[in-house]
Amino acid sequence: MFILQYDYVIETHSHAAVVTDARVTHCTGDTLSRVSNLTPIRMPELMSGNRESLDQLLAETIVANIAFVDDTGNPIVIPSAVVVHDDALIVHGSTGSRWMRRIAEGVPTCVSVTVVDGVIVARSAFESSLAYRSAVFFGSFTVLAGEAKRVALDALTNRLIPGRVAEVRTSTTRELAATLVLQMPIATWSLRISDGWSEDPENDVAGDAWAGRVDFGARAPIVKAAPDLRDGIAEPLSVTSLTASH
Repeated sequence: MFILQYDYVIETHSHAAVVTDARVTHCTGDTLSRVSNLTPIRMPELMSGNRESLDQLLAETIVANIAFVDDTGNPIVIPSAVVVHDDALIVHGSTGSRWMRRIAEGVPTCVSVTVVDGVIVARSAFESSLAYRSAVFFGSFTVLAGEAKRVALDALTNRLIPGRVAEVRTSTTRELAATLVLQMPIATWSLRISDGWSEDPENDVAGDAWAGRVDFGARAPIVKAAPDLRDGIAEPLSVTSLTASH
């Protein structure tokens, strides 16, 4: 069926450890001492420890789901823009944001990103599935300040709109003070890739139902000028380059 399987056996320890099977997940250092082993129990053949594949996935998505437990004990999942800078995940938001302030405390946090590449059409509804790439990151966020904060914000802006930082004014002191910038090192992660064909039983293969794949392509970007844009202001290079790259 159309599900993204991510079932694990999680072992907890008081000290960080290196995961014994780097093929299925990567865990080094002491970024999350409570998680030292992630063993997939569903379709482990889809797991990958390839860092290049992880980087490619991160290069193709800018939205992540960030999960944590709030100060009342309730689980929370928040979608947010995320970019990679200095081998860390960067998120930003208002200093007045309750969820940002919560993860800024360093609580255990899980971040997931997913790209759906298409649909694997099987000869039955049961065997049909999504073609996807999905990663889950485990760790905690820390607060960036001073020059590190400004550099990270510039990296975030240029990731979303390449070259835009050079075209606009710098952020004011007030704007920087109102913005919280957090980072999580890319140290403990798990990558899952489904890009094959359906695995139909022989009796379905012998039948008359069609099977194959539908691969999704990128949607053509559409540029819309702001309704209050003054006449005579042309599209900047950052915008034309962004549309060309998509």
